Amino acid sequence: MEALALHRLQFAFTITYHYLFPQVTMGLALLIFLLKTMALRGVPSANQAVRFWLKIFGVTFVMGVVTGIPMEFQFGTNWARFSAAAGGVIGQTLAMEGVFAFFLESSFLYVLLFGEKRIGQRGHWIASLLLFVGTWLSGFFIVCTNAWMQHPVGYSVLADGSIRLESLAALLTNPWAFAAWVHTMTGAVITGSFVMTGIGAYYVLRGEHLEVARRWTSVAVVAGFIASAAAAVPTGDIQAKLVHSRQPVTFAAMEGHFHTEVGAPLVLIGQPDMERLALDNPVVLPRVLSLLTHYRWDSTVTGLSDYERDLWPDNIPLLYYAYHIMAGLGTLFILIMGLGAVLLWRKQLFRQRWLMWIFMLALPFPFIANTAGWLTAELGRQPWIIHGLLRTAEGSSANVSAGNSLFTLLGFMGLYALLSVLFFFVTTRIIAHCPESGPDTDREATTPDTVTA
Repeated sequence: MEALALHRLQFAFTITYHYLFPQVTMGLALLIFLLKTMALRGVPSANQAVRFWLKIFGVTFVMGVVTGIPMEFQFGTNWARFSAAAGGVIGQTLAMEGVFAFFLESSFLYVLLFGEKRIGQRGHWIASLLLFVGTWLSGFFIVCTNAWMQHPVGYSVLADGSIRLESLAALLTNPWAFAAWVHTMTGAVITGSFVMTGIGAYYVLRGEHLEVARRWTSVAVVAGFIASAAAAVPTGDIQAKLVHSRQPVTFAAMEGHFHTEVGAPLVLIGQPDMERLALDNPVVLPRVLSLLTHYRWDSTVTGLSDYERDLWPDNIPLLYYAYHIMAGLGTLFILIMGLGAVLLWRKQLFRQRWLMWIFMLALPFPFIANTAGWLTAELGRQPWIIHGLLRTAEGSSANVSAGNSLFTLLGFMGLYALLSVLFFFVTTRIIAHCPESGPDTDREATTPDTVTA
């Protein structure tokens, strides 16, 4: 295998594993804030839920930090030419993420975990708000970095080929960044909601910690339904239209749209045949792709074959499948959470053991959907590492051999396997021994300071 392929595989592995954790913490941050707001209004079970989920959040946050650090180093080791060319741009947002967002979320996570009795319920609520802000701000700076690689703005290219940032405001207000950030955050809330409902359903099925488990499950079902619907419309629709307008080759490839058509159909399922440039066994909705793209049934959608082949993504089948897995699972999430929301409104949710089983068994699927979504974004940008400016082959390190990359890749795999075992052990111990309950904790949640806030 060539060095470039191993550079890409190593970064894909490390970032995919890393993102398993931030998507949980970004989703839980909102849900913890909502639960803390309920606790501030005098709901003891909500405060117990906050204490429980802060422990899960803390362990997951540590895993995110540990697995995120190696990616920063890979910019210098595996992608040195990319860093030399664009470091002056991407370094801005990466530094802002560390200085502003990371310290904000890590500081107030400590306060939330260990300072509740000292700062009181109002202070604890403010800390939960700042944790939420810091976590989502961290996500914005990271997504903003990626968005510039997808749609570069506010730059100039110098005589030596390096890229200089001309406008920080343009970088931070990149329309691609805002659309991608909102879509990413909705995906994170989906993950956090399914994690909450899955563990809540586990307790309900076992008949343990019923009051607190039902409390957080109810919050997660409502948030999960809203986020699942928003992931499709408007956030997913806005993102798809940006891809169509700014990366039309990517759009055609991920939709499996090989030939230009008037009144193009939307493909629900099918297998791409790259030799014939066709889909095998397609199931389609006639004219729907034209409608979604241009709001007209008879509009023309340009096919992949109309673009030069050296602009095509280098793994179209994987891109196509990743996109359709994301979209298919997103539809399933709407159905599951929508059904849960209806039953919650009718006060029948926790009587349906079959739905509790669905919640519990569905817990892994948002991780798959979010991973597929990022695969869609990154595979779709190829063959560019900075779209339209720098090809991926020109951004890798010339002095790092295939053997070096393979050695470190195997090392990361072994290390992350050990970390996975440790994370599983710690989280299952938390689940086995929590939520905590008792007169002291309940009384703290219903002090006059809490009720009158």
